Amino acid sequence: MSRFVVVLVALVWLPIIQADLRYQLELVEIAPNTWMVEGKTENFSTKNGGNIVNTAFIVTDAGVVVIDTGPSLRYGDALHDAIRGITDQPVTLVMLTHHHPDHVFGSQAFPEQALAALPETRAMLEASGDDFAENMYRMVGDWMRGTEVRLPTRELQPGPLTVGDHEFQLYRFTGHTGADLVVLDKTTGTLFASDMVFFDRALTTPQSLGLDVWKEELAVLSEIEFERLVPGHGPLVTDGQAFAQMRDYMTWLETLFTESAAQGLTLNEVMNAPIPERFAGVAEARYELIRTTTHLYPRYERAALSMLPVE
Repeated sequence: MSRFVVVLVALVWLPIIQADLRYQLELVEIAPNTWMVEGKTENFSTKNGGNIVNTAFIVTDAGVVVIDTGPSLRYGDALHDAIRGITDQPVTLVMLTHHHPDHVFGSQAFPEQALAALPETRAMLEASGDDFAENMYRMVGDWMRGTEVRLPTRELQPGPLTVGDHEFQLYRFTGHTGADLVVLDKTTGTLFASDMVFFDRALTTPQSLGLDVWKEELAVLSEIEFERLVPGHGPLVTDGQAFAQMRDYMTWLETLFTESAAQGLTLNEVMNAPIPERFAGVAEARYELIRTTTHLYPRYERAALSMLPVE
């Protein structure tokens, strides 16, 4: 009798476990033949499965163009299934905007010959991919089951790109990781800014070249004409408010770090600095202040020390 109960429980419980590990992706058509999947403005967790990133795809008459593949094989499978629910066109190009795991670890679900990225992105993913994977398994657990690093096989370069009836313009920036692809679909006026732009979500800086570099490039990026902008994290925007928020947020960080270093404040003191009320709607601001202080504050301390008079 007890054996029957154990077996029955196992049979009932297994589908529940499996159902919990299915991404519920919601597609939103943001322009003709153009769909976005908006991620949560959260940190990686076993609850969200790493679904914190925006992905997108465009259906052209020469196949589907995918922009980023999500954080895991399971996510990639769910995204690919969603694409099949929209069109019979095959996926012919997958543009990976940078090497961070939430943007590229769903690539196993797509044709290997379709995977494309900037050459620097491929090199960084090859160098850091296994470490990223180990960390992702640690943070999101079984959602990562079966996920392995898949390197892009095609090289992208800045400039024009035609795919069927869509004309794209590709841009290479460096502020977020050192190799950051931004894609403008000139046919619909949709700008896929990836993690060069965060909106209503605090920016991340583990591989940033620096806030000064990022701000300069953001000014260049903001000059591109668009009808709608898909940030790497956060909701779709149709005006310049994401750029304004990014500039304001980065200026605050720069001022905080510069003044704190001049005063000789410690890392811990900077991490616990008050966050301006105007950023109350920016998700994970405290968490990312702690991380960004760790990543970038030592540079400001060195700069402050270099200004001291030599006796």
